[in-house]
Amino acid sequence: MPIYEYHCPACDKRFELLVRSSTVPACPQCGSTVVDKCVSAPQPPGKSAGIIKRARARAAAEGHFSNFSQGERNKLLP
Repeated sequence: MPIYEYHCPACDKRFELLVRSSTVPACPQCGSTVVDKCVSAPQPPGKSAGIIKRARARAAAEGHFSNFSQGERNKLLP
């Protein structure tokens, strides 16, 4: 079930709902079923240090160094 973002023109509230295809969305503020589906911007993937560290460890365990820069590869390879 996807999460969609809606706008209620009756009370001017924006909200997100987890909806099925057979469900009629209703505004949680006023209960109106006349709502507009909004276009949401996608969230880019995170680039935290923990994510990078795990990706590098996995790449090294699999025998490739695709997640390392050229300088880092030179240090790691004999």
